[in-house]
Amino acid sequence: MTGPSDNQKTWYITTPIYYVNGRPHIGSALTTVACDFLARYHRLKGEKVWFLTGTDEQATKVLEAAHKAGVAPQEFVDGLAADFKQTWKCFGISYDDFIRTTEPRHIAVVQEVFDRLKKSGDIYKDIYEGWYCVADETYFRDSDVITVGEEKLCPNPECRLPLRRMQEENYFFRLSAYGDRLLAHIEANPKFLEPHFRQNEVVSFIKQGLRDMSVARPGAEWGIRVKDDPKMSVYVWFDALINYLAATGWPNDMERFAELWPANVHAMGKEIYVRFHATLWPAMLMALGLELPKQVYGHGWWVDGEGKKSGKRTGGLPHPVEFAEKLAEVSGASVEIATDALRFLMIREMNFHGDTEYSYESFTKRYNSDLANDLGNLCNRSVTMLSKFFDGVVPVTSEVDRDIASIATTVVADYELALEEFRFHSALEAVWQLVGRMNRYIEERAPWKQAKAGETEALAITLSTCLEAIRIAAVLVQPIMPNASKALFAQIGIDIETSPTDWSRDAKWGLFPAGIAVPAPVPLFPRIQDTATDSSKSQNAPKPKNPNQEKRKLSEQITATEPAVEESTKSDVTTVEASESEVPKFISIDDFLKVELRVGNVIAAETIPKSDKLLKLTVEVAGENRTVLAGIAEMYQPEELVGRQVVVVANLAPRKMRGIESQGMLLAADTEGQAILLQPETRVPSGSRVR
Repeated sequence: MTGPSDNQKTWYITTPIYYVNGRPHIGSALTTVACDFLARYHRLKGEKVWFLTGTDEQATKVLEAAHKAGVAPQEFVDGLAADFKQTWKCFGISYDDFIRTTEPRHIAVVQEVFDRLKKSGDIYKDIYEGWYCVADETYFRDSDVITVGEEKLCPNPECRLPLRRMQEENYFFRLSAYGDRLLAHIEANPKFLEPHFRQNEVVSFIKQGLRDMSVARPGAEWGIRVKDDPKMSVYVWFDALINYLAATGWPNDMERFAELWPANVHAMGKEIYVRFHATLWPAMLMALGLELPKQVYGHGWWVDGEGKKSGKRTGGLPHPVEFAEKLAEVSGASVEIATDALRFLMIREMNFHGDTEYSYESFTKRYNSDLANDLGNLCNRSVTMLSKFFDGVVPVTSEVDRDIASIATTVVADYELALEEFRFHSALEAVWQLVGRMNRYIEERAPWKQAKAGETEALAITLSTCLEAIRIAAVLVQPIMPNASKALFAQIGIDIETSPTDWSRDAKWGLFPAGIAVPAPVPLFPRIQDTATDSSKSQNAPKPKNPNQEKRKLSEQITATEPAVEESTKSDVTTVEASESEVPKFISIDDFLKVELRVGNVIAAETIPKSDKLLKLTVEVAGENRTVLAGIAEMYQPEELVGRQVVVVANLAPRKMRGIESQGMLLAADTEGQAILLQPETRVPSGSRVR
């Protein structure tokens, strides 16, 4: 991805314009969010950006959809264009221009292009006879079509609908004249077509021999008319591609045109890449004597479990806003944060250079692992310990952790390279290398032990390093999660409203301001309690379960090893070891399966008055907070437990000790009378089943 040239002041990026024969879904949102990611990133780098999106409204299938809906075509497209605009607004899409092909500015430029190419001889009139697919708005030669019995079907494997035989007087664009020039341009500009393997597809398509393309046919009820031949309507693909030019002010505002053109990036799905954006559109620009876009990028599809494309035709993809609202409902996050989370999930889950299977379950699992457990937990733990050990004020330190600083510098470089190569998901993977390293860093440094040992300077370095890493992460996620990034900055005491982020300054390590006050932590990404769903509900998140609706059953095997401890007894340890005579030598697998062991996160811990053995813990298990009394006060200080993962007997009947109801038991190893808590080797999602 190249930056602006010396004589170009604005970095210009476009999405395709979307058909309005149906509502937006997370397929159309995918391209739009990816382009917004790039646009915001380039703005952070101090570049002037122009981001164009819009709607394609002149197609025959749009007319047919309007007829089916029983409304006039213009009324139909007005409603759906409004839906797209509102969706992009809800998703924080920072476009600078939204163009509609029914707008006068677009129609005028289409007619101007058509007229110029007629005068140059690149468009001529002739008789067309061949096959036409209404669904794809595409003409096919006889050798391309699929024959099934007496029926001719569209060769597009995602379509396969019956074709119409057409014989009529049409206008043709002399595409066949541009094959050699296109191949020469591709060879001279190796980054013109991305990803690189798609370049091979385009070259192969051109070398098969380009044929002249029908670009206007006898007028229909809907479409842009040829200016001096009003009985003829311009072919939708010839019309649609010109939007990128119409939005620049060409040919009337040449100063604005010089500011914007050529486009830096045209981005779209692969289905409209080879034939239209990588072949027809560059040939049209060559015929007009205009520069070609710097890069044309085509990404893969969301597919179902059988590898088939999901989209409007299959009904397999949800509306973005509805999905975000469901995500907010099942997680408890605000709609703004859930929307940002969905932006992140689409980019993180999609392997942009290929196809990726879409499922609700994969999205929600990624939400829990990356956002709730990794980033959210890192921020919550760090701010909680800062509040505990330094009264919420960032300490002054004499040095920084150089190893973490080096990792952060590498992560920023990897992030920048990934975006340059359109590896959007890899850019986010780089950020999570830092986030994951910091969660391990906390375990290694054990700031609770540093505090207990009075190692104030080491503790200050640990927590300052954590906060600086969170700051770097907040900078890096800002282009993809602007609302969540703002909230992350606020959690660490930085107001980006008064001091906007500047990439050249803020993506560097070592800028965290000492002495600022950090507010009390607030969970940014509450965990989704239930991520499982069947395929029939893949586009809808299930409603969260109410834990109070499920009564927990008493397991005889657990209570046999844990005698009730009365308040009046001398021992108040919850991890009581039973004598060998009380425990059967063997139990059945059915007996064992009655015991529900779950991983939980300790989010609070405190001592209990008049008890030197018991600690009162608040443990979050799959989104549910539980009070657990544990006899571990002789081994652990409360502050060193916060943020730690533990294993909880989750279906143990509640019982009271010291007037407090304990809602579970922690697993611990009994070593010479000392309870050593068991925990996973690496961090896992809260609520994970221990088997």
